[in-house]
Amino acid sequence: MGEKVYVETRIEAPIETLWEYTQSPHLHQQWDLRFSEISYLPKEKEEDRQRFLYRTVIGFGISIAGEGESYGTRERDGIRTSTLKFGTDQRLSLIREGSGFWRYVPDGEGVVFLTQYDYHTRFGGAGRLLDRLVFRPLMGWATAWSFDALKLWLEKGIHPASSLYRFIRMLLIRVVLALLWMYQGLVPKLLVPDSGEMELISQFSFLAGYERAMLTGMGIAEIVFGLWLLCCRGRKLHYLNLALLAGLLLSGLASPAIYVAPFNPVTLNLAMMALSALYVLEREPTPSAKHCIRKPKN
Repeated sequence: MGEKVYVETRIEAPIETLWEYTQSPHLHQQWDLRFSEISYLPKEKEEDRQRFLYRTVIGFGISIAGEGESYGTRERDGIRTSTLKFGTDQRLSLIREGSGFWRYVPDGEGVVFLTQYDYHTRFGGAGRLLDRLVFRPLMGWATAWSFDALKLWLEKGIHPASSLYRFIRMLLIRVVLALLWMYQGLVPKLLVPDSGEMELISQFSFLAGYERAMLTGMGIAEIVFGLWLLCCRGRKLHYLNLALLAGLLLSGLASPAIYVAPFNPVTLNLAMMALSALYVLEREPTPSAKHCIRKPKN
């Protein structure tokens, strides 16, 4: 086992409501990215442990299925705790078996909702390395994102499916803008500086003799700005993007021929501005793993 996955958030909702949304399979599978389907198996006796089946769709027609059971729930001083174990015999799954708990701590008008779990992996040392570098951070992120999606569902009535589509849409905008900025900085300015960019800079007489240095600096700055767009989610950065692109459009007045050239930068800049405008106009909150606590206080 590696470092345990821990996620904590505070949700403004009655503890009974939060319990229902996390303990009912048809509700749980709607907000938890880690599971595509969850179903309870019938009990022979009321006091028996609750066994369940789960399935996670990976894509390309591939899914991971497993089984688990809730082997204890308790309430003490108003704090509820639900413990469970899970596992799968499916060789494709990196996770072999694991266990963890959910805890519900009343806090005024809300509930501090937290989880901690750990698991054993397959594939020996290679599996442990893959888990430490990729899989466990991904599981932690998916858990935290899901907790925040549940928080938005209970507090603001935003369904997790809507949150997921919005998250993908805004992520796609950031990725496309970042790639465009990095391409424009790398290819025409650093790798192929004679593609026409040097000629545009030479239009400004006060830069005479410094064209190459200016072009290199601009290329590096555009790559850095692209990485900044990729890593940051704030709207202020997209306001800056709009201002920079507008400035680039106006700078083209020094060489009016570019406005009529085929595949000219004007159309590219307008398309990039439209993407940032769509990002800025999105007003509903989007789930983020960063909104959750990822390390236990004690």
